[in-house]
Amino acid sequence: MCVSSPRTEFAVNHQPATMTAVETRLCELLLREHFGELVSRAGTHLVHMGPQPLRLVALGTGLNLDQVKKALCVLLQHGMASFKTGKRGVSGPTWVEYTADCAAMLRMLRYTRYVYCAKTLYGDAGELLIEETLQHGQLTMSAAVRRVADRMASTADEGKTVEYSDVAAAFTNLVNTHFLQRCLSGKEEGESEGARPEAAPMLVSNEKDMYTVPKIPLIGHGKRRLSADSDDLDAHPAKKRKVEESLPDDGIYWRVNFERFHQHFHNQAIVSAVASKMDKTAGEIVRTMLRMSELTTPPNAAFTQLLASTEIFRSLPPEYGMTKPVLDQYLSLLADDPMEFVTKSGESGGGTFIVNLLKSLKTMARCTLESIVQERFGSRAARIFRLLLQKRHLEQKQVEDFAMIPAKEAKEMLYTMVSQNFVTLQEIPKAADYAPARTFYLYTVNVEQTARFILQRCYKTVTNLIARRHHETKENKRLLEKAQRIEAILASVQASGADEAQLQEIEEMITATERQQLENLKRTVNKLDKSEMQVDETVFLLETFLQASRPQ
Repeated sequence: MCVSSPRTEFAVNHQPATMTAVETRLCELLLREHFGELVSRAGTHLVHMGPQPLRLVALGTGLNLDQVKKALCVLLQHGMASFKTGKRGVSGPTWVEYTADCAAMLRMLRYTRYVYCAKTLYGDAGELLIEETLQHGQLTMSAAVRRVADRMASTADEGKTVEYSDVAAAFTNLVNTHFLQRCLSGKEEGESEGARPEAAPMLVSNEKDMYTVPKIPLIGHGKRRLSADSDDLDAHPAKKRKVEESLPDDGIYWRVNFERFHQHFHNQAIVSAVASKMDKTAGEIVRTMLRMSELTTPPNAAFTQLLASTEIFRSLPPEYGMTKPVLDQYLSLLADDPMEFVTKSGESGGGTFIVNLLKSLKTMARCTLESIVQERFGSRAARIFRLLLQKRHLEQKQVEDFAMIPAKEAKEMLYTMVSQNFVTLQEIPKAADYAPARTFYLYTVNVEQTARFILQRCYKTVTNLIARRHHETKENKRLLEKAQRIEAILASVQASGADEAQLQEIEEMITATERQQLENLKRTVNKLDKSEMQVDETVFLLETFLQASRPQ
């Protein structure tokens, strides 16, 4: 199966036991941006303090119990917190402890990437299904299909309908490829033994049904709704609950399988690396190999399954028009390449090959670190950095000789990279007195330590980008509110059939200077958003590398 056991996925403490101040600050900003101040305070408190019962959370945050309950419900709904029961002593009272999942909070940085990935794979229906599921945390299939069909119908051309069956087919495709999976269902503790149920439910699942789509009749099509009608159910919770309880799949909830998306991102990075190193055809061959084994390879596996060259040939898209001898030549080149993304492991069936996922991840992480060093310190420093990666341990004189850089310049670069935590200096004494004359001083690169340091810098960069975007928005708040009011007036007047003169008069309520300020603000915010997404690509690569490097 593509994903690990759901019990493992919902376990506490996926992140390190102690979170850095930068990560905690980033979690606080992301929670406030997506869910508001109350959820941010409760979630940040749990990140700081660790597992705590309800009343201690209320005491530490200064919120009342109802506010804390609502905040914890939001965090639990989105998988950003978990709970477990405990007892004070053998016969003491039972209480429930809540724990924040910082890794799940940091995944909010990648939400737009998840949505875009679903759009490229499954079109508009897939995009909106993932977006709705991310917004709600958990959704039933019928509710998700109805919401997406209504949204698509509202933006479709006049006279065009969106059938529920078409959206349901996209939902089924997302489940079959494991991008969506069932949530754990709640069962009261002691239910099976006939004992008195405890206050907290026990989450259980049947792994066989994790990707089984229920057969429910979805007949009809999306409806265009006015704004007043679209908010009708939200304004009447009882009515909304009655509609949802009447659905045939009530109680079967689905959530986004983030590990599957991460596996897809990793595969895409491998394909891009091979295509840039060799050519596009080699990249498509590796893409085919990854696609053949994507559902049978666990997320943390070091290799894909064995693939015979004849199987790869049959699975290649016919539009490439590649012959078997040409494929064998490409596979031989890939297997002999120093990057070692593809490894040959046997001769049966024309040769069997695997994609070395762990090796490819380490290679891409090292290339990323080399690129950062080059951008930060220059090409000569990058040459020294690559040399240390290849030779492992070198003295200063050896660095000067191998890199062919003057002694003074090499010494300055080495000391600069040591001070910036990119290079490590090790002392190996010949005697116990550690005398400088009888001590070897070796320079080396600890890849994991450097990656961890760069990852923290990336978190700090994203935190600064989000804070800057909030500052820009706050500084222009009055202007943005004015522009929104004018846009609402324009939409209302256009709906009533106003002439061009009236529309022009309303548009002139914003002066040329204000329009220029709005354009500058839009340009700045777009630049900050793009920078945030680009930094997150580096964050994802380094996070995946560090996770794979941990001892299992």
